[in-house]
Amino acid sequence: MKRDPKDILLVTGMSGAGKSTVLRTLEDLGWEVVDNLPLLLLDRLLSAPLPEGAARSTQPLALGIGARTRDFDPERIVQRIKQLREEHGHDIGTLFLDCAGGELERRYSETRRRHPLALDRPASDGIARERELLSPLRRWANRLIDTTDLTANELAQQIRATFSGEGLGKPTLSVTSFGFSRGVPRNADLVFDMRFLRNPHWVPDLRPGTGMDADVSAYIAGDPAYEAAVGQIESLLLLLLPRYRAEGKSYVTVAFGCTGGRHRSVHVTERVAARLRDAGFSPTVSHRDLAAAPQDSLEGVQDETTDKTDDDGAQAT
Repeated sequence: MKRDPKDILLVTGMSGAGKSTVLRTLEDLGWEVVDNLPLLLLDRLLSAPLPEGAARSTQPLALGIGARTRDFDPERIVQRIKQLREEHGHDIGTLFLDCAGGELERRYSETRRRHPLALDRPASDGIARERELLSPLRRWANRLIDTTDLTANELAQQIRATFSGEGLGKPTLSVTSFGFSRGVPRNADLVFDMRFLRNPHWVPDLRPGTGMDADVSAYIAGDPAYEAAVGQIESLLLLLLPRYRAEGKSYVTVAFGCTGGRHRSVHVTERVAARLRDAGFSPTVSHRDLAAAPQDSLEGVQDETTDKTDDDGAQAT
């Protein structure tokens, strides 16, 4: 039977990574939400009439699936997704929620819940087994969110930002700055290291400022390597982003890092985001470590024989 095309989002991932939060948020946004539906009932669900008072026949549908779903088989699910696309024209996306094993263990310990795949064993055993079981879906997913460092509220905000419009939403592009001394962002798809540029941290008048300030920006942009390097990064992004979108990658995070995450990475993030807007993209900009206090211990050892502009000890000319 020919069905009207429908937006369908499969929400899957590691147990404890936030699937319930995502489904509740989507329901608040007006989606029809069904959790743990056995695959053999999917056809019946899609062909069933909507309940009385439903907004529209094309109301987007979110399906929560995971290791606890009856007749769960990741390979069969991938094949069924392909079939639904080809036979009925449904626009189907897959959102995979990942999380570091140590954080999942902490969450299970705090809630005193047992992992569904390790009812009589340590949670770490169930986490490892589930990660292997879900690997086909993780590879297939066109949206990936790592919730290791996200609160439930932050995850809900991210879902609202992505899916607040019609259906599966527009492809989401995020550009962020960070400091390598505080770790690389887990969700980053592309990471660019800006530590080759001269460092305003070692200029006393510039140290308290950030890459948002005009004098700090002018100092960074004055580096002889700046224009050629940043220009080539912008050209690379303008080449790659349309190709990612054509391949169905709907969530792309570009991260720029420097040592402390307050000067060089912030400035370059702002410049690149402006260039992407001019090219027709709509990036979301964030600065993870902008509010952190400047610390000499994080910036590396300054070589006293240089002109004191490069935290890596290389002469800045």
